[in-house]
Amino acid sequence: MFAFGQKTFVPLADRGVIRVGGPDARPFLQGLVSNDVNRAVAGRVIYAALLTPQGKYLHDFFIVALPDEQGESLHLDCEGQRTADLVKRLNAYKLRSRVTIEDVTDRYRVIALLGDGPHDSEALCGFEGRGGPFAGGMCYVDPRYAGVGARALLPVAGIGELMEAGFEEKDPSAYERLRLYYGLPDGSRDLPVEKALLLESGFDDLHGIDWNKGCYVGQELTARTRYRSLVRKLLLPVQFDGEAPPYGAAVTAGGEDIGEMRTSFDGHGIALFRVELLDKAVAASTPITSGGAAINVLHPGWLKHNPGDEPAESPPGQGA
Repeated sequence: MFAFGQKTFVPLADRGVIRVGGPDARPFLQGLVSNDVNRAVAGRVIYAALLTPQGKYLHDFFIVALPDEQGESLHLDCEGQRTADLVKRLNAYKLRSRVTIEDVTDRYRVIALLGDGPHDSEALCGFEGRGGPFAGGMCYVDPRYAGVGARALLPVAGIGELMEAGFEEKDPSAYERLRLYYGLPDGSRDLPVEKALLLESGFDDLHGIDWNKGCYVGQELTARTRYRSLVRKLLLPVQFDGEAPPYGAAVTAGGEDIGEMRTSFDGHGIALFRVELLDKAVAASTPITSGGAAINVLHPGWLKHNPGDEPAESPPGQGA
């Protein structure tokens, strides 16, 4: 278990769980998703996406290997409201593969494990995806970026064991603030289905793509976007005062549209920016606004590109 100062957890009630089992589970998923499924083993979790053949976003999820009577099964921590769609899409690729695909959301709970401030979670940086068994499930450092803390995939009864281990339940808003502060997209809330591209959505820096694994659905466009340097847009966290800009509102600088808002909450949000125009606005110190609110673009620790300003010293409500 993780050495947080104050151990807190947030049940992520909007998450679903799909079990992919059978002797062909790994090769089946390996030919479909953006990351190397062979890296999802006991003690390690990966983040991955399923794309259209044209390389557009369909689903993203965490892949957790758990032991069972067959040796192991791969569990997908995914969007709860879209589990049926993901099961349907996976079954469409099943053909003669010896796999079973089932929605097991009622058997599991997905949980965010938080500490008492950014120093707790950011101390885990470099250990993304690492974890271990707990209460019949697994606890692990978020494989996207450790700054947001850790996660757990546990059987329903595992929450009781988590509380016995000293974790206290926290309001769900605590995780939402932290997620937005670090600019981590939340599935189709921030990534338009059949429109969003992985490299514009931070998946490379968030460890959601393996460039050496071989073919998967949508690989051709994803690779071409990278090697031809065609990434012209990027999801980034933003900070603002006052009323949140509405979803889809234009982000402007000097009268020019440079981006578009996604989700926001309590002074923080995510926006999709045109990188060249954002860099130009930042270099010229041009005020950036959306929906009448002044926008401050943050630079999350996971991001290699360097647009906008550096983040505040600590996330809101996390030790500030």
